[in-house]
Amino acid sequence: MLPAEADVNESPILAQLTPGRIHRNLSVPQMVAVSLARGEAKLAANGALVAYTSPRTGRSPKDKFIILDDRTRDTVKWGKVNQPLEPEKFDALCHRVLAYLANRDVYVQDLFAGADPRYQMPIQIISEYAWQALFVHQLFLRLTAEELATHVPEFTVIVAPEFEAVPERDGTSSSAAIVLDFTRRIVLIVGTKYAGEIKKCIFSVLNFLLPQRDVFPMHCSANVGEDGVTALFFGLSGTGKTTLSADPYRRLIGDDEHGWGPSGVFNFEGGCYAKCVDLSKEKEPQIYHAIRFGSVLENVVLDPDSCEPDYHDIRFTENTRAAYPIDYIQNALIPSIGGHPKNVLFLTADAFGVLPPISKLTPEQAMYHFLSGYTAKLAGTETGMGSEPVPDFSTCFGAPFMPLPPKVYAAMLGERLRRHETQCWLVNTGWTGGAYGVGTRIGLPHTRAMVHAVLDEKLADVEFVKEPTFGFNIPTSYPGVPYEILNPRNMWKDRDAYDRQAAKLAEKFQDNFVRFDVPDAVRNAGPRAQK
Repeated sequence: MLPAEADVNESPILAQLTPGRIHRNLSVPQMVAVSLARGEAKLAANGALVAYTSPRTGRSPKDKFIILDDRTRDTVKWGKVNQPLEPEKFDALCHRVLAYLANRDVYVQDLFAGADPRYQMPIQIISEYAWQALFVHQLFLRLTAEELATHVPEFTVIVAPEFEAVPERDGTSSSAAIVLDFTRRIVLIVGTKYAGEIKKCIFSVLNFLLPQRDVFPMHCSANVGEDGVTALFFGLSGTGKTTLSADPYRRLIGDDEHGWGPSGVFNFEGGCYAKCVDLSKEKEPQIYHAIRFGSVLENVVLDPDSCEPDYHDIRFTENTRAAYPIDYIQNALIPSIGGHPKNVLFLTADAFGVLPPISKLTPEQAMYHFLSGYTAKLAGTETGMGSEPVPDFSTCFGAPFMPLPPKVYAAMLGERLRRHETQCWLVNTGWTGGAYGVGTRIGLPHTRAMVHAVLDEKLADVEFVKEPTFGFNIPTSYPGVPYEILNPRNMWKDRDAYDRQAAKLAEKFQDNFVRFDVPDAVRNAGPRAQK
């Protein structure tokens, strides 16, 4: 049997490994040196460590499982996202993994998840790669020497990228598996080198535990202005969440995962995990300059002679990533804790070209679009996709990481919006004047101008009108933005074609929303499809 929950706090897992081959809490230079000596990674000209994770260069959501037991049976929302696995299967798999690691060098990092000390969770990451130890060291909250002396992990993550599961034996879907055991407080990751799995498994753990403590876990970025007021940015990959929150005029709380508790917002992590496809010093200077010694790049192509990163070369994947400590961002807020937000922004990259660049939402609309979690996949980006964009609905802007029923998270959002009089906005960073391939993408300078106007409270005297299909309140003018782009219908040469496209997308929203159990006021806040 694996150790019971009470025993895990004494880290019995390490006792099953060879003491002389356990490398615990190495420094950044040590982990870089070991990674290079072992041939795990390369060194870029800017000092970053570069690792390659093929064949898996992104998350493997179909390979994620949660142990089905008395703690999870009636609390987890089971389905394609949260797949059940029997405890006995996990026991056998975990024992084989530990036997595999027992005769190998392993790299251990003791860390925290959660910047607010009241909700901080001690964690321990055990990996067979030194570069992954560096990755987690930079992404989670690092400990002082005094904290290390008394550190007792509440959750342990075991990472064995070279070990492959056997589906027929282990009950998995493939040779990769990400398994969360909430009773024994163990996460097991095998068969994938992609380090983002480690980051996201801890997020999933917090999404399960923190609502019980009146903390709303959120897949969002956060920053704070000179006035000390916090703003939140929700959005799926590619919508601008990291880019818009890394603002030279505001202090960064965090780029990806936060909790909203009774006293305000706090970062779950101590680092950032930014997409770096097409990264440039001109467009995203803060992220560009954060990639230096101590940072980790995943699947970024290096020039064979100069070792300079080529952020435009996506031969391995478009999902190239950079991991770095949050204090590599010049104006990061340390500790990463802010007050209650005054504005919440939902970001979407609408490839259908019909959503307004910015819309003001009621609390009911906010809950509707939070549950919908809409963005769009572009035509031709995946095998089998046709010529038209495909809507991508990810519940709560993070469906793969939400173990509880979606209505739990949506209710927490709605309650906080009302209690703190927080205004919610929908921001389209996608296309206008036509769908992808016909229209043009809304420029980043215009999006930044709209975001700054919201956060700087420059819209008090601006008139809003109701858009008929989606029911959004959209401004008739906006500081620093041409008025004609504010109403997307005006940007289409064929207004009737716009109406047909808007109705098509509204219908897809309605079809997706059928699965949610919500009050009528929330359901009726959605688009009005003309069927």
